[in-house]
Amino acid sequence: METIGVDLGGTKMAVGVVDDRQSVLFETVGPSLGLTEDELLAELERDIEEARASHPEVAAVGLGLPCTIDRERGVAITAVNLPITDVPIRDLMSERLGGLPVFIDNDANVAALAEHRLGVAREARNVVMLTIGTGIGGGLILDGRVYRGATGAGAELGHVVVDLDGPRCQGNCPNHGCIETFASGTALARDGRAAAEGAPDSALGRALAAGGAFDGRTVSDAALAGDATALEVVTEAGRHLGAAFSSYANVFDPDVIVVGGGVMALGDLLLDPAREELRTRALPPMNRTPVKPAELGPKAGMIGAALMALEELGEPL
Repeated sequence: METIGVDLGGTKMAVGVVDDRQSVLFETVGPSLGLTEDELLAELERDIEEARASHPEVAAVGLGLPCTIDRERGVAITAVNLPITDVPIRDLMSERLGGLPVFIDNDANVAALAEHRLGVAREARNVVMLTIGTGIGGGLILDGRVYRGATGAGAELGHVVVDLDGPRCQGNCPNHGCIETFASGTALARDGRAAAEGAPDSALGRALAAGGAFDGRTVSDAALAGDATALEVVTEAGRHLGAAFSSYANVFDPDVIVVGGGVMALGDLLLDPAREELRTRALPPMNRTPVKPAELGPKAGMIGAALMALEELGEPL
């Protein structure tokens, strides 16, 4: 059996076809940044139909969405970094796709499912996962099962507050000082720009002066190349991330904390200071919780969405 998996992020969407042996048979990536709600749904329909044309026998679609979700009603309630509010996306997309079954879940939930079934957490029973990109998504596996909360909107771990008087959170979040404001790709770009302005002779400063795009990838690339100013920005983001990890560890006592998403190109440059904060701040023995990079890379969300659809159809994995 084959299903289509969609990982819809704040910048791009990945769409693929996955079979019941967990093989990726087709994949494509399209934009999501800057689209209106109608444009986003139209692009989503086009990309799914392209995947479906490549494998016409697909049995269902799984959508991983960066939103709070009402799974019972099939509604995407609200997204922080995309123009989605109270969209009955399950039924809407199924209708557009000629009645093809559609299942929805939070994007980090499906990434956690993929890492638990196939990736770095496959031997674990309890998993905390963060996906760090434009924002920060959270997923939980508790006692071997995806935890979604009372309405399906649970595990918004990117909106755990680490600074009561911190910056206002981005997008549609009404809070201040969320971990998303300190360690996401958006936060790296903001803090990197401020650091570059204060250090014009650094590689980061020269990148800013050169004009053009200056984003989280700019900071990551400079840090990976050894620029001291960029490394300071990344280290500070990692320390804030570790403060959040200590709360997750204290609350859930997981076997492992898994970190994925585009920002994980930084690897241990980001995770080592986070691990140190976790060791310092969390209660023992939770302060020894392993922190590992995701194994499936940028495909985790897409694969997980397809696996979620397979599970909803009753296929054992």
